[in-house]
Amino acid sequence: MPELPEVETIRSRLAPGLTGRRIVQAQIRDPRLTRPEPPEAVAERLVGERILDVRRRGKYLVVVFESGRHLLVHLRMTGSVLHPAPAEATDDPHVRAVVGLDNRSDVAYRDVRRFGTWELLEPGELDEYFAARRLGLEPLARGFTAGRLAEALAGRRAPVKSALLDQRAAAGVGNIYADEALWYARVHPLRPAGSLGAEEVAALRDGIRKALRLGIRRQGATLRDYRGADGGRGRMQEEFRVYGRGGEPCPRCGTPIAKTRVAGRGTWYCPSCQQLA
Repeated sequence: MPELPEVETIRSRLAPGLTGRRIVQAQIRDPRLTRPEPPEAVAERLVGERILDVRRRGKYLVVVFESGRHLLVHLRMTGSVLHPAPAEATDDPHVRAVVGLDNRSDVAYRDVRRFGTWELLEPGELDEYFAARRLGLEPLARGFTAGRLAEALAGRRAPVKSALLDQRAAAGVGNIYADEALWYARVHPLRPAGSLGAEEVAALRDGIRKALRLGIRRQGATLRDYRGADGGRGRMQEEFRVYGRGGEPCPRCGTPIAKTRVAGRGTWYCPSCQQLA
């Protein structure tokens, strides 16, 4: 958290205001944000860059510069990017970086738990970077078919929930949307990933896309710290079918929602709709 819908919500709000702007100053306050690179060195390289676009790959924000460089922002647990930066950003101890633009507006990066990262890549390094991290297909792209998902899951004995979390099957799916997708697909989170039949894989593919699209329409889920680029809260939490709803009735069959742990993560599912066959 934030996952694909939250990152896409931030990206869609940032892109219109940042595209075409030039960075005139940069202050990185937290050395953990850019390590092992010194924050002063990264800040110095950012100054003068002109922003061509703001994109997304999985859970990464990708800022594309005219020079061919890319700034990769991974929000991790509690990161958020705000533009224009609120007036209180100057004194907010959780603001880890501030970037000034040539229209006199600021972009603030805020992260309570300090797990987020910034990585500034030189021209030509982007594809290799993502290949090394074995990111899977974008689940909302046309190429994300049931057949491609079946290939990604084939032969895997790990629970299907774990297979979704490791990003190789579908880039950007995290704990929340994996639970929601599996509920839509009627697949138990502990099922071995490679045991799913063709119809189940097709249902899972559709469930992933449905959960993510709903998350984007609701501008992400605000459970604690997540905010959009304008500081607004998401509303996806109002649409959860199973995530965080332990003991409540399943909206499909009325059976109480159960909780277990998969890959060390809290996992919610319906014991009736999602049976462990």
